[in-house]
Amino acid sequence: MRIFALNGTKALGRTIADHVGVALAEHEERDFEGGEHKARPLVSVRGEDVYLIHTLNGAPDESANDKLCKLLFFAATCRENGASRVTVVTPYLAYSRKDRQTKARDPVTTRYVAQLFEAVGVNTVVTLDVHNLSAFQNAFRCCTVHLNTRRLFSETIARLAGSEPVLIFSPDAGGIKRAQLLKESYELLSGNEAQLGIMEKRRSRGVVSGHLFAGDVQDAVVFVVDDMIGTGGTMLRAAEACRERGAKTVYVLAAHGLFDRGVEAVLAHPAIDRTIVTDSASPFHVSEDILRSCVEIIPSAPLFGEAIRRLHSGGSIAALSGDDD
Repeated sequence: MRIFALNGTKALGRTIADHVGVALAEHEERDFEGGEHKARPLVSVRGEDVYLIHTLNGAPDESANDKLCKLLFFAATCRENGASRVTVVTPYLAYSRKDRQTKARDPVTTRYVAQLFEAVGVNTVVTLDVHNLSAFQNAFRCCTVHLNTRRLFSETIARLAGSEPVLIFSPDAGGIKRAQLLKESYELLSGNEAQLGIMEKRRSRGVVSGHLFAGDVQDAVVFVVDDMIGTGGTMLRAAEACRERGAKTVYVLAAHGLFDRGVEAVLAHPAIDRTIVTDSASPFHVSEDILRSCVEIIPSAPLFGEAIRRLHSGGSIAALSGDDD
């Protein structure tokens, strides 16, 4: 087995490799004038089961496109040099939001990204909490492994809520299934019943509208759940609506803290008691003060490490994801 972590995901990759029980394999990355790039393994990959770790969120010094291109090229060179199998582990998968046409002549970029991975010979793609699971699974022809945060977040909800009444809240209709599954996971873990809530949201040409609200949040500990936080506007809108209707406490949960420009004001907003994310998009590009005071980070490395271990040994991924009946 060889595990590589590309630059920008080294810290997370090292922690994942530690959970597998192997050291990261050495590699070289070089940037050239004009923006071109070269990467190569510094150890033999011939006949090896290779795992490539790289999260694909954009950063101030490197766009999602840059990261995607580098990951594709590194996967291709591992194949070129005789790897028996190449598995891409991308905690945050770029372009998973663009999974359908919402306007005339729109791209379906999720499918195009899938075709790129397949074209360079990737055997398996492993990721966490994609925007739309059905679209993700239908886009790829190679093997896919979708991990979820339900167990991680259920434990967090049980710890933060204690014996208080819990309501799991979706900030839009598209996330109601995610909220429902988290509710069921929390109830199974804790033995306590939780309620479900939802808010209407429509977005067209950058304008958000919709005011329908369902759920009794009065005196409840509310957990607003989504797959990612970019600018944070959707989550703040839901948090404020819950506060106006008497919520006792409001926490925000998301697998991916992308934390785009302007998010610091949302993270520090009094309507939100705390924002809870995994480290799938780390390192985070917000101030240390905000991270310490407003954000709780749940480690994802044990989940990814166990997934790699099971993929390598032929263990059950369904059992790991909680999908095994």
